[in-house]
Amino acid sequence: MDFDKVAKLRHSVRHFSTRKVDWRDIMKAIDLARLAPLAGNIPTLKFLIISDEEKISRLAEASQQEFISEARFVVVVCSTHDQLTRSYDERGLKYSKQQAGAAIQNFLLKLTELGLATCWIGAFSDEEVKRILQISDDVEVEALFPIGYELGKGKQKPKPLLEQCVYFNTWKNKYMEPWKDPRGSKT
Repeated sequence: MDFDKVAKLRHSVRHFSTRKVDWRDIMKAIDLARLAPLAGNIPTLKFLIISDEEKISRLAEASQQEFISEARFVVVVCSTHDQLTRSYDERGLKYSKQQAGAAIQNFLLKLTELGLATCWIGAFSDEEVKRILQISDDVEVEALFPIGYELGKGKQKPKPLLEQCVYFNTWKNKYMEPWKDPRGSKT
C-alpha cells in the first residue's frame, strides 16, 4: 500500500469485530517499530503482546475504557531508559519518549497497512497495569494498544490543515520569503 494512503487511512478505532487476528501480523508491526531512530543507537522499548481475555478485561478496567475488552490482543509498549539517562543525563528521558513516539508511529502505520485497527491509549493507572502484567517499577509503561479488526467503517476525525502547522524562519511567521542567492543573482 502507498505510504501516503496508509498515513491517511490510519485512525483510532474503538469497536472491534470478533474476527480472529493472527499474532504474526502484530509481530510484523513490532518488527517495523524496532527500526525507528534511536538516540546513541540505544534501544529502550519492549513490547508485551497480551492475548489472555481476563488480562485484557483487567487492562480495560485499569484504563477505564471498556472498549479495550473487545480487542483480541493488547500490545503494551514499555521503555527502560536507564542506559539513555546514563549516556545523556536528563535529556535521556526526553530521548526515550521521542524514540517511543517514533517506534509507535511505525507500529501504527504497519497495523493499518495490514488491515488491523487500534487506538493509542495513554490514560491508565500505571500501577495497576504493572501489577496485572508483573512489570517491575524501573520500567515505564508508555501506552496500550488494543488490536483487532474494525467493526463497521469508522470515520477519521479531521486533522489540522498544513497552514496551521508550519512557520518559516521565526515562530509564527506563516510566509516563506522568496529565496535569495547570497551571491546576488535571483532564481
